[in-house]
Amino acid sequence: MSKIKDVFKKLKKTKGKAFIPYITSGDPDCEKTLEALEIFAENGADIIELGVPFSDPMADGSVIQAAMERAIKSGTTVKKTLEIVEKFRKKYTTPLILMGYLNPFFAYGFEKFSEEARKKGVDGVLIVDLPPEETEEYSEILKKNKLTQIFLATPTTDLKRIEIINKFASGFIYFVSVTGVTGVRNALPPETSAKLRILRTNFKIPVVLGFGISGPETIEQFHNHADGFVIGSAIVKKWELASKNYEEKQNFIDFIKLLSRSCHGK
Repeated sequence: MSKIKDVFKKLKKTKGKAFIPYITSGDPDCEKTLEALEIFAENGADIIELGVPFSDPMADGSVIQAAMERAIKSGTTVKKTLEIVEKFRKKYTTPLILMGYLNPFFAYGFEKFSEEARKKGVDGVLIVDLPPEETEEYSEILKKNKLTQIFLATPTTDLKRIEIINKFASGFIYFVSVTGVTGVRNALPPETSAKLRILRTNFKIPVVLGFGISGPETIEQFHNHADGFVIGSAIVKKWELASKNYEEKQNFIDFIKLLSRSCHGK
């Protein structure tokens, strides 16, 4: 059983939901990124998403775009991101997913990337702009290297596309709550719960909710409807301050603990 599957199996027994924090690799530098990953691992993260910097992150809003720009400015690459994972793995076993766009992985050499990702300790890969209809070749390479492939579902994902995704997906499905870009929102669309119900009925694996989750209130609102929660922009925004200021770092750790407790129902 993969580490990611194991997470959901254990959480099912406790009626908890997976807490999946996101951070951009290299924001503001590689050393600080490793520190953020350690904070996640030590404060209740079940799975971690590490974003690979890209110059044209079309699915991301202003907060993560700015983080990507800071990461690129600091010279962060796919290779350096894998080195961060390798260092993290010396102390922690928390499952880690690389989330990014196809171009950097393709430029690196997809076979080479997949082999190195497995060796360095990556558990899964989510390629934002790779549609399931075009994934077969990439899926085979990831599978060969025992890397879980995560797919996105959106409010417009229909049963036909679910059928295609089911052929390739493993680990979990990341349900994008809104048609648009990432970013903190005051409220998610009222039809989110109904869409989650449809997806969880038709997908063979757990469905987690992301995009727009601002804090514990959103998690509590959808706790009974999702198998986990990805929190990105709200964390990245706080990390921008916390990475520079000790006092803010304590607030950041408290925020991570609060999100963890909300997901785990404690």
